[in-house]
Amino acid sequence: MSTLVFLFVIFFLLIATNMPVAIALGISSFIVLIVNDLTTFNLFITASFGASDSFPLIAIPLFILAGEIMSKGGIAKRLVIFAEKLVGSFTGGLGIITVIASFIFAAISGSGPATVAAIGGIMLPYMINKGYSKAYASSLVASAGSMGPIIPPSILFILYGVITGVSIGGLFIAGILPGLLIGMALIIVNYLICRKKGYVGGEKSSLNELVKALYDAKFALLAPIIVLGGIYGGIFTPTEAAVIAVFYSLLVSLFIHKEIAFKDVPPIFMKTSAVCGGVLILIGAAAFFGRILSLEQVPQYLAGLISGLSTNPIIILLIINLFLLLVGMVMETIAALMIFVPLLLPIVTSLGVDPIHFGVIVCINLTLGLLTPPMGVNVFIASRMAGIPFEKTFKYLIPIFIALLIVLLIITLFPQLSLFLPNLLD
Repeated sequence: MSTLVFLFVIFFLLIATNMPVAIALGISSFIVLIVNDLTTFNLFITASFGASDSFPLIAIPLFILAGEIMSKGGIAKRLVIFAEKLVGSFTGGLGIITVIASFIFAAISGSGPATVAAIGGIMLPYMINKGYSKAYASSLVASAGSMGPIIPPSILFILYGVITGVSIGGLFIAGILPGLLIGMALIIVNYLICRKKGYVGGEKSSLNELVKALYDAKFALLAPIIVLGGIYGGIFTPTEAAVIAVFYSLLVSLFIHKEIAFKDVPPIFMKTSAVCGGVLILIGAAAFFGRILSLEQVPQYLAGLISGLSTNPIIILLIINLFLLLVGMVMETIAALMIFVPLLLPIVTSLGVDPIHFGVIVCINLTLGLLTPPMGVNVFIASRMAGIPFEKTFKYLIPIFIALLIVLLIITLFPQLSLFLPNLLD
């Protein structure tokens, strides 16, 4: 296992120099490949391009594109206005609006950072102007964005399904109840903090105002119904649903809301291409890194190590939870998913754990990494938008993170929370 230690030492040394994760994965794998003469250069080509050459993966750039169009085209703004009319009068109403709007937007974009950027761009200035502290507002926006990778259509679920062969539609359905639990936990913590801080709600909206906001947001609310209804109804695949989402968002933004013009479309496509290019490079590098681990028989070693600790599936899942929480702190979510799922899935399935349930657990764990330093992508985005240092958010992130850990523990201990809907609709 000296090669394995050598591989990870090089990888983390490169990460410590602020090198991008994808480049660090590729360089460390190449060095080990050359030093140990494991195989030919063809390994890099077959592993990297093979991982990217997948029909379901097409859904990832398409959902990112749909989220970007909806953000620029006024759909996210209308979701926020509707949520404000619905719950804005409650204690901590703006926080509840943030959670609800993030929940709905996550059901369109499938991405945590995209949800933070879209909803945070609207809610952060509004919350700060209403007296919410910048630290709390950015903490809540970042945490609400954590629903992005869990609420279907989830980019992480798509990748997990590609890696494992598990039904992506089944994973989407399995994420609904856990996503709702995360949303409820955030609303409860928000209420307790806002009551303590005195963040009261605004004036109660009239029925006419609520109906008008609902009418204005009808196309925004219809988007997840079309996308998810089509998938669950067997009308189209998740990849085809992503195409529908892009077409629908363009149609609504250009011709109905008219908040973007045709001249705005190329920059949106260019921005999405840059993001997606980075994602695909990361997937290819992670696949190469994972192939090196396989050649070094790391899966067998890891299986023996974990199996030696216990044969109780709950104990093993708790150990894996702890491991993945630590991984999420130092590694990008997609890279972690690509590397560790092929290693851990055979271990848990041999103990009778359902792969769909395990997929939900893995994705929640890695999603929490979006809130924890040094990676903490969601928090970096939100704090930068609020104009405060990253560390200012810690005071409020800690109780939020504890609440989300409790949700993770509940989902781990009660598999039916993930499996009830897939089994019901099977």
